[in-house]
Amino acid sequence: MNIGLTGGIATGKSTVSRMLVSLGAALIDADVIAREIMEPGHPVLAKVAEHFGEDILNLDGTLNRKRLGAVVFSNPEQRKVLNELTHPAIRNEMAARMKALEAADPHRLVVCDIPLLYESGQEGLYEQIMVVYVPKEVQLERLMERDNLTMEQASSRLAAQMDIEWKKSKADVLINNSYGLDETKRQIETFWREKVSI
Repeated sequence: MNIGLTGGIATGKSTVSRMLVSLGAALIDADVIAREIMEPGHPVLAKVAEHFGEDILNLDGTLNRKRLGAVVFSNPEQRKVLNELTHPAIRNEMAARMKALEAADPHRLVVCDIPLLYESGQEGLYEQIMVVYVPKEVQLERLMERDNLTMEQASSRLAAQMDIEWKKSKADVLINNSYGLDETKRQIETFWREKVSI
């Protein structure tokens, strides 16, 4: 069985994925793969630098994420270009890893953590979609605190993603992460008992 795990920025997807892994799930993290394809020497980073200019690179050839982020978070057109350059490579790598994990152990739950799952139209690739949810005001507070952002910066990042309430309405499995870790853990254990331990 496989699930796509998503939510919004600062909703707690990493916390939920860790809980699922602790129960025995295999995790494929889109953010980890996104970092891998942006390593020096990878063809995707070369294409990104070609489009956005060499000044998005540090002197050692690594990606300067802050500089690139400043460009794409304030410009929807540039964000679209970045997604077009990176998403196919991320998707292909995730599919290859999922296939390998399912072949190695067909009964193990494979969790694919994809922040932009709905935005990139991938909901049809998974048996179920689990959405990690907190209300927008909680998202905003957590994001400001976590990344040391101003209200304006955090709001701009939230605005760059689909509305969390819309994602909540589309979930096959909803994990409400608003009430503390114990309650989130209880929801995950219930999901595991009902859907995975069959």
